[in-house]
Amino acid sequence: MISVNTNQGAMVALQSLNATNRDLAKTQNAISTGLKVANAKDNGAIWAIANKMRSDVSAYDRVRESNERATALVDTAMAAGESIMELLNEMKGKALAATQPGLSTSALNALNADFTQLRDQVTSIINNAVFDGANMIDATPDNAVSLGDAAGTALNNITVTGVNLSLGGAVVTVTGTSVVDTAGAAATALGLVNTSITNLGTQLATWGAGAKRLDVHKTFIGKLQDALNSGIGSMTDADLSKESAKLQALQVKQQLGVQALSIANGSAQTALSLFRG
Repeated sequence: MISVNTNQGAMVALQSLNATNRDLAKTQNAISTGLKVANAKDNGAIWAIANKMRSDVSAYDRVRESNERATALVDTAMAAGESIMELLNEMKGKALAATQPGLSTSALNALNADFTQLRDQVTSIINNAVFDGANMIDATPDNAVSLGDAAGTALNNITVTGVNLSLGGAVVTVTGTSVVDTAGAAATALGLVNTSITNLGTQLATWGAGAKRLDVHKTFIGKLQDALNSGIGSMTDADLSKESAKLQALQVKQQLGVQALSIANGSAQTALSLFRG
């Protein structure tokens, strides 16, 4: 049937051409952005999942920064603790020398002067062991805390506990008044120094384990971010070789659609020919 009111062939050709144009626009968008899912309109479910994963990747940047701050704080405390250990080792030598019988007063005074200078340097080290306003070894020590996950779950945080290394404390038992000006005082000071060396060695080992844990966590965060980025790419990245082949096919299909529509529109001219004399 030939009709000028209803051109069924033209309508079919037009619908096919419109569908081709939509596919062509989608393919061109995928090629220009490199994404097969660039927004929620492309695939709402995949876009929502990928967006959540991207937010996690960004949040893990903050976790890594927290880890780096905690690591720097622990490193500062360990460096200070190791310096104090060196002082204690020197103090041990001075105290031991002062316990020898028969030393002259001048010799004891010289040893005591060295000992007290080393003793007071401990306090100086503690006062300067500050990173970003935090001090893990003073009288009210701060803790080094690293965020554990992107959700901010407190139970997953990594905490390296600060410890008071001040003179006369539980770790450094040498007091601020310890001296070696007599053999008896030197013997007492030597006992305190030996105890301090043992306690501080244990504490440094504990901090070393904490620093190792922070380092392992940092490595894990990096691997986790890589895995998340890989997953996002698998869901949203376009296969450009596939899209390129699809683009060429759609361009040919578009041209054929235009030709088909042109032919269908020409059917009205056929109706005119029926009425020519």
